[in-house]
Amino acid sequence: MSLEEAIAKRRSVRRYTAEPLSLTYLSQILWAAQGVTDTAIQLRAAPSAGALYPLEIYVLIGVNGVEGLEEGLYHYNVDSHSLERQKTEDLKVQLSFAALDQEFIYHAALDIVICALYERTAWKYGGRAERYVHMEAGHAGQNICLQATALGLGAVPIGAFDDDQVRTIIGAAKEMRPLYIIPIGKPKG
Repeated sequence: MSLEEAIAKRRSVRRYTAEPLSLTYLSQILWAAQGVTDTAIQLRAAPSAGALYPLEIYVLIGVNGVEGLEEGLYHYNVDSHSLERQKTEDLKVQLSFAALDQEFIYHAALDIVICALYERTAWKYGGRAERYVHMEAGHAGQNICLQATALGLGAVPIGAFDDDQVRTIIGAAKEMRPLYIIPIGKPKG
């Protein structure tokens, strides 16, 4: 699918089948979010002010959400393009509750949570860091949605959630701020 076609077909999808996603699809989505595109100078798929990369990506996978992966919470390791399992239980019900009871978060095959450590950017850009971090989160979120569309999947970026509850669910430090939840699955209907 061309980029033009992916942009034209991108929609906020909130209804998903129960079919699992392939590990290859998840890998491609994570690469589109923050994957390394130039190993010589460590550039990534989404632009970042000063190449400081304040974003951290977490993936919550339900039972039978992704072929070959057990349910649980995973952290995306950008350097090795791999997932590190952080928690072994299915946390999607708790995430749905933390997101003001938006049930489709639970029904998606997986949910991506984009978080930020503002200090990574603030040391260089001071008061403008928050703006730059939010711009980067938008770039990564759009890359995720366009990649999902190109793969025939549905996604929707969500900003309505309780930050503290989401932070607790993923076990992140207090300075880590959740910015987006993006449910992804095979569209229903």
